[in-house]
Amino acid sequence: MTTSDALRDQLDAAFHQYNTAAFIPADPISILHRFSRLQDREIMGFWTATLAWGQRKTIIRSAEQLLERMDGAPYDFILHHEERDRERFLDFKHRTFQATDTLYFLEFFQNFYRAQHSLETAFARHLKPDDTTVEAALIGFHCDFFDHPYAPQRTRKHVATPERGSTCKRLNMFLRWMVRRDAAGVDFGDWKQIRPAQLLIPLDVHVERVARRMGLLQRKQTDWKAVLELTENLRAFDPDDPVKYDFALFGMGVLEKW
Repeated sequence: MTTSDALRDQLDAAFHQYNTAAFIPADPISILHRFSRLQDREIMGFWTATLAWGQRKTIIRSAEQLLERMDGAPYDFILHHEERDRERFLDFKHRTFQATDTLYFLEFFQNFYRAQHSLETAFARHLKPDDTTVEAALIGFHCDFFDHPYAPQRTRKHVATPERGSTCKRLNMFLRWMVRRDAAGVDFGDWKQIRPAQLLIPLDVHVERVARRMGLLQRKQTDWKAVLELTENLRAFDPDDPVKYDFALFGMGVLEKW
């Protein structure tokens, strides 16, 4: 057995260990699993992913606070709420995500969903059939998200773009939730215009640490190029679904304390 074969076996074993229903309750993706309607999952998925830094239980608690302010029905609230209804969000805060950011998210969502059926359109419309990754989708989405005369400058730090060299960890995690699907049922696979093969690894500190120890990531900087390098190396093990190994690397890093 070659070193590459042994590494694939190790990653595959960890993937199957953590890509199970038991992974869901303690992870922010649990918020999405409360809903059957696509738009509810999109709204809460995007927002929960945006808040995904810090302890997972804190992220979940903050997402639940948002959900409560939307009367437990995100899509209905987004479509039908009036300006005065936004007052209930003025005291919402998650680390550096504050009221100004929250109000702009509400503005974006309402404008978007009154015109479009699915948030998938905001990403997929920027992709060409032969694009090997979602890079163009992330860049295009960022431009569209802030295409508003009153878009707050401070909110830009919460929605990343490869153009600034960011790892775009939260957006890549959100896309993983919405695009990839398998029998385990953790991710949803709601979106069909983006292929799992185009997804990129959500590079957080745990994934990075394990990847470096395994020799899957050599780049010294933790940036967009590091995301591309790691994902390309994971494609060698599964070209059709490279980000499935997010479960393996994250699980080994957080739960096994690699």
